[in-house]
Amino acid sequence: MANTTVKGALAIHGQNPQFLVETVIRNRIWESAYWKEHCFALTAESLIDKAIEVHCIGGVYGNQRPTEFLCLLLKLLQLQPEKEILIEYLQADEFKYMRALAAMYIRMTFSAVEVYEILEPLMKDYRKLRHRDMAGYSLLYFDEFIYSLLTEERVCDIILPRIAKRQTLEENGEIGPRKSRLLDAMEGKSEDGGSHRSRSSSRSSSRSRSRRSQSPSKSPYRSRSPSEKGRSRSASINGRYVSRTPSRSPSRSLYHSRSRSISPDRMDVEPTADV
Repeated sequence: MANTTVKGALAIHGQNPQFLVETVIRNRIWESAYWKEHCFALTAESLIDKAIEVHCIGGVYGNQRPTEFLCLLLKLLQLQPEKEILIEYLQADEFKYMRALAAMYIRMTFSAVEVYEILEPLMKDYRKLRHRDMAGYSLLYFDEFIYSLLTEERVCDIILPRIAKRQTLEENGEIGPRKSRLLDAMEGKSEDGGSHRSRSSSRSSSRSRSRRSQSPSKSPYRSRSPSEKGRSRSASINGRYVSRTPSRSPSRSLYHSRSRSISPDRMDVEPTADV
């Protein structure tokens, strides 16, 4: 009875939700020890604790053993939780593996329009995920995982239900065009640059105004300081004009006066000795 779907569950894509997983993989999940020990009597609330403990995503590994991620995915298909609960799973940013589990379930059960509207915003998440397969462990980014859910046919060894392409939905008017984060960032930078320029121009104009207001007004009749008055008086003493340029040093003037007063005739020239 633990492997049956909950009563009152709705058919998804015209079939039992558990049948979205292939028969071979589904039987291996039912026979696994993790399913029997940890997935028994789980509810939509208690499943959160198990999803937090998951440390990798993937399908089957080793000797065709299913991963814990795959077991919990089948349990979600069996429980068929409400849409509000799945949105709460996605909003838990700190638990990336639980978020990946909810994204995988939404891709398999929701309509095409809802899949694009809900999963595309998750491509902003660039955290790393451990991926386990037959070759072992590998690293996978969260946005790559979401992109594979939207474009590829098989993810984690499970064939995904077919959905209409985004271009077809846009042509039919069922969904709007996809918003580019790069374009939004470029527009945001241009707006920030324009506002920065306007702010800098306003600041420069205000600074120039303040400098003008603070600078003293220059009038043609400027009052002279006492020192300037003294200089003007000393320059016009006894009706004589005295230059304000500094005089030459006395030693230099004395040298010039002596050199001019001595004539070349008075200079004693010593006769040169004949060799």
